[in-house]
Amino acid sequence: MSQATSGETQAAARPSFNLMALLRRPLVAPSLLIIVLLTLGEAASPGFAAPTQIIKLLTIAALLGIVAAGQNLVILGGREGIDLSVGAVISLGAVIAGNIMQGDNYMVAPAILGAAGAGLGIGIINGIGVTFIRIPPLVMTLGMLGVVQGALVAITRGIPSGNAAPGLTDFITQPVLLGIPGILFAWLGVGLFMRWLLRRTAFGYRIYAIGTNERAAALTGISVWRMRIALFGLSGLFAGLTSVFVLGYTGNSFIGVGDQYMLPSIIAVVLGGTPLSGGQGSYTGTMAGAFLLVVLQSILITLQMEEFGRQIIFGITLLVLMLFYGRQRRLRV
Repeated sequence: MSQATSGETQAAARPSFNLMALLRRPLVAPSLLIIVLLTLGEAASPGFAAPTQIIKLLTIAALLGIVAAGQNLVILGGREGIDLSVGAVISLGAVIAGNIMQGDNYMVAPAILGAAGAGLGIGIINGIGVTFIRIPPLVMTLGMLGVVQGALVAITRGIPSGNAAPGLTDFITQPVLLGIPGILFAWLGVGLFMRWLLRRTAFGYRIYAIGTNERAAALTGISVWRMRIALFGLSGLFAGLTSVFVLGYTGNSFIGVGDQYMLPSIIAVVLGGTPLSGGQGSYTGTMAGAFLLVVLQSILITLQMEEFGRQIIFGITLLVLMLFYGRQRRLRV
């Protein structure tokens, strides 16, 4: 009888365990929180969860999500990889793209190449500093942040310069298909590319390898220093690409336009289930994390909460989520 009772107890416990395992998957918890926040927002302010409003929130999340793609790669690579220079790269790229474009639709492509190229170059320099000079990523990218910001002040003298082309602005803010702005299709393209890169290529498997155990990866023949430089280069590239979209969203470029993306790009990655230790995670979770951040900020503003209150609730939510994720064993999906 006691054995039967024990078996029944274990059987009853299994569903609860499976539920917790499900909730700890990177994509599940952020998605559930998004639904809860949208429901609360709708209750507090009718229309908050309307399709048109959700599309606006997704548009803002797409800007954060694209720069977070590069951040995701650097963090996945381990060795406490983090890129604090992405905000400055976005600001620099927006200035470069705006001055190349100057409101001309025919100059959008050269502007993208110019901004993305500048971001790629800065990212490669970060990677070289981290790998060859052995500067910690946090210090290297923070130093690069100061260099780029100083260069921006010297170049622009603090005066906004450059304008977005009307076609680019329409692509970001206006529906292009089924009522959906073009930026969301671009973000979807980034998501598909990232999934292919991480799950279907040798390069992606090498990222997880060096993030999990750099020394073991080197023993298998992986060129760790080349991988590290490539990851920082891609982070800069995605930041440069984001700068063009940010320019299209704001209409013109100015110093500090990218500052708001530095820390949120890191937080979105962590909320999406990628630990700062690297080696585990996915970009799909990062996409959900980016949207969760935007929805959370929007609902706090909708509730007309004071700035200090928003910061407190925002911080507590992030701490709880990161503590929740920190207890799981596997984060890859």
